[in-house]
Amino acid sequence: MFEELDEITKEIYRKHRPALRHIGVDFSREDVQEAIIYCSVGIESAFQRVIEYWINLQKNNQKIDYPSALLIQALNNHWTPRNWRDEYLNNPRFKSPCLIWWEEAAKIWGTDIRNQLIADVNETDSGEEYILLATGEKISLKIANLRGWDWILEYAKEKRNLAIASTLKR
Repeated sequence: MFEELDEITKEIYRKHRPALRHIGVDFSREDVQEAIIYCSVGIESAFQRVIEYWINLQKNNQKIDYPSALLIQALNNHWTPRNWRDEYLNNPRFKSPCLIWWEEAAKIWGTDIRNQLIADVNETDSGEEYILLATGEKISLKIANLRGWDWILEYAKEKRNLAIASTLKR
């Protein structure tokens, strides 16, 4: 889906995706993707309205039963926010999995070790989330979560030591 979007729409999508994912929107669904692709105007307004609606429901301990369907309806009917505030996106629950992993690595290993071994945690335009080691090698965030913190730490140290040894041989 992402390849079909223009640059402005991609930026709007990237900005709101973590919040919408947390709310429960399933971006892998074909009907959600089609609604985003074919939304000719007001995509940011529709995203904001759904987030705003969720925030208001949370205040009353309610939830959205079908978040993906709600987003499709908002896109198709060009919903606009009522009282949108950009700070809504600062909700800690709306952090991307990449940012959450980055912050957790600092808590678990310490900032110095994390910064020595990990260059970045990022997401490609197609939605692949990965850890970029300081050596330039990538590890899928899914694999990292399955293998665990100790495995990643040892793997990253091993790759760093191999890179250092290779440099010293030259």
